[in-house]
Amino acid sequence: MNYDLSQLPERTPKPREQGYTMMMDKGLSLREVEDFLEVGGAYTDVVKLGWATSYVVPNLKRKLEIYRAADIPVYFGGTLFEAFIIRNQFDDYRRLLDTYGMEYAEVSDGSIDLAHERKCEYIRELSKAVRVLSEVGSKDAEKIIPPYKWIAQMETELAAGAIKVIGEAREGGNVGLFRSTGEVRSGLVEEILTKIPSEKILWEAPQKAQQVWFIKLLGANVNLGNIAPNEVVSLETIRLGLRGDTFSHFLDMDAVDPMFRPAAKTGKPGTSMPRG
Repeated sequence: MNYDLSQLPERTPKPREQGYTMMMDKGLSLREVEDFLEVGGAYTDVVKLGWATSYVVPNLKRKLEIYRAADIPVYFGGTLFEAFIIRNQFDDYRRLLDTYGMEYAEVSDGSIDLAHERKCEYIRELSKAVRVLSEVGSKDAEKIIPPYKWIAQMETELAAGAIKVIGEAREGGNVGLFRSTGEVRSGLVEEILTKIPSEKILWEAPQKAQQVWFIKLLGANVNLGNIAPNEVVSLETIRLGLRGDTFSHFLDMDAVDPMFRPAAKTGKPGTSMPRG
């Protein structure tokens, strides 16, 4: 960092298994990737090439090389996996991963109706060669999955070999974990956390309010995904309590300048800064 500040939460160092920031690349040019890495690379753990953009984006091999030179792994979006599966081209998908030297793969069923055991078979097969991220939840806003099914699917997909399960939200953050307004389905999240360790979940949270909610619930090292390139640095400041949304959340109010302590602590009028 550029200078010292006390009372900041400790971030896990890269390469990390907890505290992921997954950036979604929705079609960046090579120059845009280079510019992004200059400012956001240090705070990015993995990049997803959104849905099937890898099929149409030019200079795909060169783009992957640029990310790899920055020690940032990349994977193809789950919709691409589904596009291969629905066309009965799973072997072609595996060859695609080999051709491009992919170290990660996403297995999802948000756009197709895939029997869960079959999905787990794909996870088991792919996990022999790559690190698998499996996505749980539907992209259909009308399809509401009860919490017990989220939990059961997450448990079995982790057991099948997924390194993490992804909580579906789409790039807009308005399905799956969230209502159409973007509001977090908090009861769902809290019930999931009674059974699934938080470090095993990558929460898709593209909106700032969603990121703040998860950081306040689970701390600076919560795994968050579908982050836009121009929001990665912003997210890091939210994680560290250096943006207004989490400014007082990580502070020890007994250690701050007395004039900023809550009036109830000092017995004097002053600026109230609740713990968050």
